[in-house]
Amino acid sequence: MGASGAVTRSTLRQQIADALRDEVLAGRLQPGREFTVKQIAEQYGVSATPVREALFDLSAQGLLESDQHRGFRVREFTVADYRSMVQARTLVIDGVIRSAVPGPGIPVGRSATYENSLVSVRRRAQEAARAAQGGDLDILIGYDLRFWRELGALFDNAYINDFLHRLRVQAWVFAVPYLRHDVSARDWLWHGHPELVAAITLGDHDAVRAVMHDYNAHALSWADRLAAGNPPPPGRAPRTTAPPFAAPGAPFTTSEPGAHGPSS
Repeated sequence: MGASGAVTRSTLRQQIADALRDEVLAGRLQPGREFTVKQIAEQYGVSATPVREALFDLSAQGLLESDQHRGFRVREFTVADYRSMVQARTLVIDGVIRSAVPGPGIPVGRSATYENSLVSVRRRAQEAARAAQGGDLDILIGYDLRFWRELGALFDNAYINDFLHRLRVQAWVFAVPYLRHDVSARDWLWHGHPELVAAITLGDHDAVRAVMHDYNAHALSWADRLAAGNPPPPGRAPRTTAPPFAAPGAPFTTSEPGAHGPSS
């Protein structure tokens, strides 16, 4: 395959992965939903190769499970899984704060690039908080993931940032089915993003830790509520291989950007 063909296939692979990830985050592909490479390829009007690669990419990210005989299935996370995600990110972020955020009274030296990036992160924070306060789950997921991704980039460790992004995507995949069916969901949408940016801007180590403590305690409190059955677990997706999204044969072309909603 020539270079142009390789780029085209790679682009399709990413577009399909992005589109399916968005379907999972939006709750349209529910936990337990099964499908095959052939069905996805027919759905989007593309060949099987980029679809198979996209599905294996999502499996590597922990969002799908592969079965030799049944195809692929959207992974079902438990409350215990979610609690472990929160605990893992807490340990990692605590280390990042200690190493990257100066303590009280320590001067903050930053480059112009850092300051410009911080302006963008601040805008993301405001948009995420506004969506959370308004109970707009779809908009919140997109801005929340972008916020944390851009914020993590400020600390210049791509490995940690990628790990935390993966955890947050998985956490949203777990949370979405519950939040879609919980009348009090708005009360459980954290909106402290601007306070965190303000603390980082000041270089206030203690303030950053306080906001992050609130963030993680909020998530663990919600996990305790779910473990107690309030609200009860959402209904499991039926074991069917019929894809519940898009119109049959909807084409996927490299001339248009892929679906980059929540997961960009």
